[in-house]
Amino acid sequence: MRILVVDDDTQIVRAMRINLRAHGYEVDTAADGAGALASASRCPPDVVLLDLGLPDMDGMAVIERLRGWSTMPIIVLSARHSAAEKVRALDAGADDYVTKPFGMDELLARMRAAARRAAPVAEAPMVRTAAFTVDLNAKKVLRAGQPATEIRLTPTEWHILEILVRNSGLLISQRQLLREVWGPAYQSETNYLRVYLAQLRRKLEPDPARPRYLITEAGMGYRFEKRE
Repeated sequence: MRILVVDDDTQIVRAMRINLRAHGYEVDTAADGAGALASASRCPPDVVLLDLGLPDMDGMAVIERLRGWSTMPIIVLSARHSAAEKVRALDAGADDYVTKPFGMDELLARMRAAARRAAPVAEAPMVRTAAFTVDLNAKKVLRAGQPATEIRLTPTEWHILEILVRNSGLLISQRQLLREVWGPAYQSETNYLRVYLAQLRRKLEPDPARPRYLITEAGMGYRFEKRE
């Protein structure tokens, strides 16, 4: 992914460039709003990391101008802590707001989440099994039958299922699931996953005691198996 870092603090920009490149990202930088808008237009990034205190214009104006032509994810990185500032940024069109100082692990998780929400799902909008169908576009699960009936999931249940379904056949580690769903601070809370996977199996599996679709790899993680 290509990341655009917009900040006039050269030390922060340098640290962000080093950290992001170390994690495999391509990085563009801009020190002011005009540079950010030009860079985003010239080479559209997958995620924008934007400071609000820029020398030539307020970051809010940058958000509004980007939103005039693009839906690219924008994460605000700001030392402004007030709730009013956060509301203004989100109302202007920002996707997330992170206050400085912040942990790199948390920022990376928020970037992945923002990019995931922005990613097109047309490549696999419907995943069908013999027992149910997962509609990734509509964010629904339908039980097989005539007529098909919707299976109600909580937002957290859906988030876990979506990650597993999008990575069908692949082992997703416990740490990765916990990080993606609850954040870096919860990477050791494996009991959360046991509870929610048990709930999902009760709702989706024909025989929850012998799961066919939501498979546990003991001590490692979980896997979604698509079986017709």
